Amino acid sequence: MSTTELDWFKSSYSGSDGDNCVEVAMSETIHVRDSKQQEGGQFALSSQAWSTFVAYAADARV
Repeated sequence: MSTTELDWFKSSYSGSDGDNCVEVAMSETIHVRDSKQQEGGQFALSSQAWSTFVAYAADARV
């Protein structure tokens, strides 16, 4: 699947002023990119790595 075919959505924690915008798309892997630079760099993670990251990020907010 090419990244242009992915269904991207913006994080609910992204800034409302157009700054700090992260978009995520889920397929066999989890894809992450900067919504302001959609044609720029992005990376993909396994679902296990994504779950570990989300758990860490949730814990780090406390």
